[in-house]
Amino acid sequence: MRKSLLFLLLLFPACCLAQVKITGKVINMTDTKPVPNASVFLNNAQVGNKTADDGTFTLSNVKPGKYDFIISIVGYETYTYSLQAGNTNIDLGTISVIPKTFQLSEVKIRPDPNRERYYAIFRQQFLGNSANAAQCKILNSDVLDFDYDDVTNILKASSHDFLEIENKALGYRISYKVTNFNYNPAKAMLYYEGISTFEDLKGTEKQKRKWYKLRQSAYLGSSMHFYRAAIKDSLTSENFVVMRLIRKPNPNYKGGPNNKYLQSLVNKPLDRPDFFKLTDQEGLFAIGYTDCLYVMYTKKGQDPSSSVVQAFNMPNNATTIISFDEPNAFFDNNGIIENPHALIYEGDWGISRVAEMLPVDYEPMVEKK
Repeated sequence: MRKSLLFLLLLFPACCLAQVKITGKVINMTDTKPVPNASVFLNNAQVGNKTADDGTFTLSNVKPGKYDFIISIVGYETYTYSLQAGNTNIDLGTISVIPKTFQLSEVKIRPDPNRERYYAIFRQQFLGNSANAAQCKILNSDVLDFDYDDVTNILKASSHDFLEIENKALGYRISYKVTNFNYNPAKAMLYYEGISTFEDLKGTEKQKRKWYKLRQSAYLGSSMHFYRAAIKDSLTSENFVVMRLIRKPNPNYKGGPNNKYLQSLVNKPLDRPDFFKLTDQEGLFAIGYTDCLYVMYTKKGQDPSSSVVQAFNMPNNATTIISFDEPNAFFDNNGIIENPHALIYEGDWGISRVAEMLPVDYEPMVEKK
């Protein structure tokens, strides 16, 4: 028992010592009355609460960083506010939320014979095909709404309430409200976004230790890990190699996912200033490049500073191609992209789905020797 307790203490993130509180009060804009039982949370984080009868709320254990603060309650427009949490408590004061206006009309409800097929596609693309995905369960798929184009085969989806997802691989219960899901199989393109909150599942000490290890595994080599390492200028020491990938359209391309481009990899690692930039906004950084970026994460025990060609041929390396639709993509100090339309991931990050998703306030567990 003592060994188990010691193990957990050693894995506990040191950043927990520098956490702050966010307080405020939510009222109805129309009549200025308090709004009780509203969900208040930091988007994609493990921080959330409900408003009290008088509309007040307190969010505790907030790790310093940039967040989207969300207020969500049935019958009201979703409220979103971007904030920067530092080392002092934040009082948001009184926040007014706007009641939704509903226009009633006759609705004819017909069962959709294709709903199960649409849901199967959604689930596979949303959760993924990994071992983690096999341990994920969507508890209320009825909140999903689908729109399928029979000509283009594009599936669109959204949810009119939060999807409740149990991820028994990583030990999270995720509440995820899907605002935009778009899957185009012909182009092998998937885009989804929404608002979410994380909560730890209850488990035994043995289960918790297993979850900590699997969370660490999901983090290492992820886009979150990469962007945080770029901020700290520790890409090499944290086993990342970034190279230039020159890509041009293939004039003989006949369709399908292969041979769409003519491309060549420049076997010389790029320096961080080649693609990483500071911005004039606190806590916001930029990544951009004229060609594609080829990102390798070398497994622990391999030396990323050794021969790039040798590293390139190692089968255990996780590789990702980043291509840019805009000059720069911007990310915060939690390692989260703020304008995801600006870039496209292919490879390791491209196949990562909700089953591998970690809260933005996740901190890797460092085990002391």
